Amino acid sequence: MSNTVLLEVKEQIGYITINRPEALNALSSQVLSDLDRVLDEIKGNDDIRVVIVTGSGEKAFVAGADIKEMDKMTPTEAFEYMTYANDVFSKLEQLRQPTIAAVNGYALGGGMELALSTDIRLGHEKTLLGFPEVGLGIIPGFAGTQRMPRLIGTSKAKELIFTARHVKAEEAVALGILNRLVPAENLLEEAENLARSIMKNAPLAVEKAKHVINVGIDLPLQNAIRLETEAESLLFSTEDKVEGMGAFVEKRKAVFKRK
Repeated sequence: MSNTVLLEVKEQIGYITINRPEALNALSSQVLSDLDRVLDEIKGNDDIRVVIVTGSGEKAFVAGADIKEMDKMTPTEAFEYMTYANDVFSKLEQLRQPTIAAVNGYALGGGMELALSTDIRLGHEKTLLGFPEVGLGIIPGFAGTQRMPRLIGTSKAKELIFTARHVKAEEAVALGILNRLVPAENLLEEAENLARSIMKNAPLAVEKAKHVINVGIDLPLQNAIRLETEAESLLFSTEDKVEGMGAFVEKRKAVFKRK
């Protein structure tokens, strides 16, 4: 079995590591296939509460798609490649578990798009992001032209995509691409701390909140509010709601069971 994507589970945190350090973790067809398989494993695992995505080595999160592989593609092959990649990235985005990208270096092109498919992104001072595609005669093909404008606004996204310039870490935080910066040596630890702070809360409530945000953002406001109200009402039928409110009233720590 290929090991271009590794999955490790520790203390209810799932760690996805893109593992092609010799190629700066570039996204080949094999990487996408392995990531697809790993996401299926996570999707059905109730013991995984939060997922952390990172890259192997110290230089790159994911430096981009595999240009050597793409260079020989016909338009039909490129269409199939992009379609599959987008299906995999959408699967990551739609995981019920919250996802955190620990962006440990270069996140360019497909690497930026992989990070954009997660819920929360942490970086360090040497994290470097960007869309170099127009300099190669193509455009971002793993939904970068769609997710980035939704995240930072159309005009700013156009500037980044049209110029193909690299964005340093501090600017990425200012733009809202990265949530925050931490020391490089503490990046994974800080991602774990963030994961644990999420895991203190009711699992069903966190999962439902993620679903409502992801779906509601593309709905008219009143429809989105109705979606939120329906989701909230359903949570009132859960044991975790009874436990959470009971623990608050009784001034004790809640023990949630995802029920």
